[in-house]
Amino acid sequence: MRSLQTTGDAEAVLRNVANPSATENEVLVRPLATGICGTDIDIIDGQIDRSFVTYPVTIGHEWCGVVVGHGDGVTEPAVGTRVSIEGIIPCGGCAECLKGTTNRCHTYSEIGFTRPGATADLVAVPVKQLHILSPKVTIETACLIEPSAVVFQGLQKVSPAAGARVLVVGDGTIGLLAAKWIRQWDPAIVDLVGLRESQAGLAHLAGVDSFATAPSAPEASYDLIIEASGSPSAISLSLKLLARGGTLLLLGFPGREVTVPLNVDDLINGDNNIVGSFGYTHNTWVKTVELLNSGDIDLSFVVTHRFPLEQWRDGLEAMRNDVGMRAKVLLKIS
Repeated sequence: MRSLQTTGDAEAVLRNVANPSATENEVLVRPLATGICGTDIDIIDGQIDRSFVTYPVTIGHEWCGVVVGHGDGVTEPAVGTRVSIEGIIPCGGCAECLKGTTNRCHTYSEIGFTRPGATADLVAVPVKQLHILSPKVTIETACLIEPSAVVFQGLQKVSPAAGARVLVVGDGTIGLLAAKWIRQWDPAIVDLVGLRESQAGLAHLAGVDSFATAPSAPEASYDLIIEASGSPSAISLSLKLLARGGTLLLLGFPGREVTVPLNVDDLINGDNNIVGSFGYTHNTWVKTVELLNSGDIDLSFVVTHRFPLEQWRDGLEAMRNDVGMRAKVLLKIS
């Protein structure tokens, strides 16, 4: 079968490898499509903390697929069932797992990071990771469950108040999804600051009240700021725009050893909160799938580029270059 692999040397190679086998309590899944994100580029470039990736690795952690086989002890879901696959694989027995914070499991394991990902024709995954998709969920929306769960996890952590003034900083996939999902908390206003004028159409599809680029950033203050770009300058801007008592939610990754100046007096005098959020819990993933299975939310607008797996180079190039309107890049596997 085909498998898009990297050793973290800034290169990726589409190889022919042996088909995986589903072992006990595993299911064999045929990927339909997988999203490519900035983290995948960082994995290829070797910029990820080595505690979170095992090379060589097949990339692909934002995906959906169809069940095609079962290992010993597994009979469901039936062959042909469309599924979303929860990427972080918790042990289920450590202190973090037992209190529900499976994103902090003491034994870190994740599809596309420490285990083979979905830019391949087949993937063997534990059956407990599968979540059945409603026919109402498009392939595009299904591939956005993983980044949506990341956003949802952060929002649940800060518990936005109804009527809050919200600013999203970052016009990529995470920023657009944050602008969409924050509406579940009934904010008074949702503004978005990005870097590219070409993203304005996508921002308005996400439901923002206003869109601006960084040089013309708003002068207002906000109760909740969701930093989704990972840019040090954007984090600094976010700190300046926080209202007293406001919260800054950090979802973007600036990169290893990147620092941001922090005026501690302003933070204390403003009675502000800075909250980091990593990944998603099992319960957050379940909730995200439930909301999307209802058919009330469609995230297909976030997907701007689609390529067959054979054109993976074009997909990676689209991710590396901010030319024109671009959010989620999707590789169609089968």
